[in-house]
Amino acid sequence: MYVVAREAVIYAMGYAMSRLGIDSAPCEDGKFTNEVGDSHGPSKSFNYLDHEIAQLTKLRSEPHGNYSRVLPGKQEFPVSTVKMLVGREANYSGRGKFSSADCCHVLSKSLPVNDPWVVDKMGTRAYVSQFSTDGSLFVTAFQGSHIKIFNVDRGWKVHKNILAKSLRWTVTDTSLSPNQQYLAYATMAPIVHIVNVGSAARESLANITEIHDGLDFSSHDNGGYSFGIFSVKFSTDGRELVAGSNDDSIYVYDLEANKLSLRISAHMSDVNTVCFADESGHLIYSGSDDNLCKVWDRRCFKAKGKPAGVLMGHLEGITFIDSRGDGRYFISNSKDQTIKLWDIRKMSSKASCYAGFRNYEWDYRWMDYPPQARDLKHPCDQSVATYKGHSVLRTLIRCYFSPSDSTGQKYIYTGSHDSCVYIYDVVSGAQVAKLKYHKSTIRDCSWHPNYPMLVSSSWDGDVVKWEFAGGREAPAPSQKKIRRRHVH
Repeated sequence: MYVVAREAVIYAMGYAMSRLGIDSAPCEDGKFTNEVGDSHGPSKSFNYLDHEIAQLTKLRSEPHGNYSRVLPGKQEFPVSTVKMLVGREANYSGRGKFSSADCCHVLSKSLPVNDPWVVDKMGTRAYVSQFSTDGSLFVTAFQGSHIKIFNVDRGWKVHKNILAKSLRWTVTDTSLSPNQQYLAYATMAPIVHIVNVGSAARESLANITEIHDGLDFSSHDNGGYSFGIFSVKFSTDGRELVAGSNDDSIYVYDLEANKLSLRISAHMSDVNTVCFADESGHLIYSGSDDNLCKVWDRRCFKAKGKPAGVLMGHLEGITFIDSRGDGRYFISNSKDQTIKLWDIRKMSSKASCYAGFRNYEWDYRWMDYPPQARDLKHPCDQSVATYKGHSVLRTLIRCYFSPSDSTGQKYIYTGSHDSCVYIYDVVSGAQVAKLKYHKSTIRDCSWHPNYPMLVSSSWDGDVVKWEFAGGREAPAPSQKKIRRRHVH
């Protein structure tokens, strides 16, 4: 499970020994910019997280060996890579090797912040960028009907060049099946199309070189209304798709039965984001322009017909939700310019109506966020933590937990309207990195599951690959032809 991660650990350790760390100096405001920053202390606007998830994160991302001893009353400092190597050779842990948490500790110090290379460049806006679950494939989608799948293991060669069918406005979302055989793509229509990723054809032109099967998400319940889909995700077993739409609903499609199995009138406004909470597929998280996050338990939905719970705290619409994968925690990005961390054990049975905060007129599609709104707080905020610094404007910008196998989900990262990628420490709340390269809004970004590599896609049409300091691999042949820009 950790073979690739361990190879990266070995490389990172060798580099760390030569550099003895890759931390950069903080700015005047105590935060960090282009390269990796020191996440040892909390930012001024964030209280150190005192919650169960803080302990869980430490267990997965801090060394378990007895690599250093801290005297009572003395400040504890992070364990250096050199000490860990010495400790492993001396077998301080008694295991004779590094644990998965030890590997995560080393890799999480090697943030993917350097060497920006242009993977692809198109004349239209890039909306989606996603690694497959094993990191071997990478999917990016553009407003101009194009979807490209790259083979990461073969030097980022184009594995599939897809021209989408019946596109309305843009490809709003894509999802690779767990076995990486099929790609689902959505647009502002009730039809989700499926492409056979494993077919022989490299050029996949809808219904010309290949058939793009259409899955009809409309139902008799909505009277044939032509809605658009903002979010679509495969279940972990690949048997279902869940979708969120602008008709305020959640849809679940049974792929084996080839029919719509569930429609939920879920919110009072557009459902911008949905996802399964864990591998079981029983729980679904949703986020809407009604400012609410909701949890749906399919095991009891038919009997109750309402959500298992509601989570309040955002002051504006939710743009994206990412599950930690444990059926308990998730994060949400919002038009109120914050990311919030949630524990579903704190959810309420229903939402409390609160509209007193809104004393301004604002539309995120073309206006800046009002200065008077930045310090407002929801009186019934149920979130565990709040992360600020990035900008959520013009589009449904996405946020994620960093990978489990290589970082222990120690970080949260997000695109931003100010053309940067932001990385926050989950526990301290500190902004540990800010990646500058693009010239326009970054809607999506994706961190490789096993290796310190992050790819960002922007409305400037560029898809850019970031790696950790020292990981200066030679670019693929297709990349050598593209002039490399330097970090701002």
